Amino acid sequence: MPKRPMTPSERALTALNLGMPDEVPTFELEFQLAPEFFGREIIPPDFAPENYSKLSLLEKERLIDETADFFVKVYTELDYAIMPAYFPGWGHPESFEWKTFVKRIRERVGNTRLLGGHGDGTFSIPDGNQMYDFAYRIADDPEGLKAEAQRMAERAIEMNKRNHEAGLDVLFLCSDYCYNSGPFLSPEMFREFITPYLYQICEAARRDGIPTIKHTDGNIMPILDQLVECKPNAIHSLDPMAGVDIREVKKLVGNKVCLCGNVNCALMQTGTDEEVIASAEYCLKYGKEGGGYIFCTSNVPFRGMPPERYKLILDIWKKHRKYEEYDG
Repeated sequence: MPKRPMTPSERALTALNLGMPDEVPTFELEFQLAPEFFGREIIPPDFAPENYSKLSLLEKERLIDETADFFVKVYTELDYAIMPAYFPGWGHPESFEWKTFVKRIRERVGNTRLLGGHGDGTFSIPDGNQMYDFAYRIADDPEGLKAEAQRMAERAIEMNKRNHEAGLDVLFLCSDYCYNSGPFLSPEMFREFITPYLYQICEAARRDGIPTIKHTDGNIMPILDQLVECKPNAIHSLDPMAGVDIREVKKLVGNKVCLCGNVNCALMQTGTDEEVIASAEYCLKYGKEGGGYIFCTSNVPFRGMPPERYKLILDIWKKHRKYEEYDG
């Protein structure tokens, strides 16, 4: 009797739980190349506040319907297992816009694909002068900083639960911690000001049945052990531009956490086709081994990236995504 192919959502959930699906799933935290691939932005300008406020309720419903149709078209044609649900009303789970959007998506794809969105509540690399303020607070008021970290985590946990109840399936935890040279805090300070609060967010999500994907760019290797200790389902980006090698990470923690990414975005911008192909093939070779891998770039398909390069890595993924050892 022939095996039933998994749905994209089943592939993602299997990989996120360190299993081996029939095929390696794919997704991106964001897809910024919709105009190049599909001729328009996913979210049309009619959603701008100055335009949206002028629409009648019927016009708003029609706009949400049309956007849901296009949203599904984009992510089903790309064959994403997890669709990044950035939409007007996101973050406000009781809003008319979010409820209507999720309802329309489910009417179109059912449970065959997952909806993912942001859910972090930990400190990230401070911007500009905020770095000085952050450093002073570490020195002068560490307990006050920890109290703020606790409040941020509690707010994130509550919002994540509400968003899950409103239809979100997967949380993207996107606070950035690392430069190419390493984390913005020493491993010792990271353990004091980040790790306990990231752990709380991941643990609460697990209790509520929400998979988490922890994203950070840069060189994560000095804090890799702490990220894994926080028990996200997956770690995302695995930035090769910062020297992170999926083969090494797979050996170190591949039995503890799903890995996502490592396809070199810099090469997709400036490298040759041969270099891009080699990067994608390397990630599939060493990432997919034994399961627990989701194929994607080391950041996102960003505006300005040559669209043919993104098509190229998708072609490589389609060529190598099957697990021959999958037994159903």
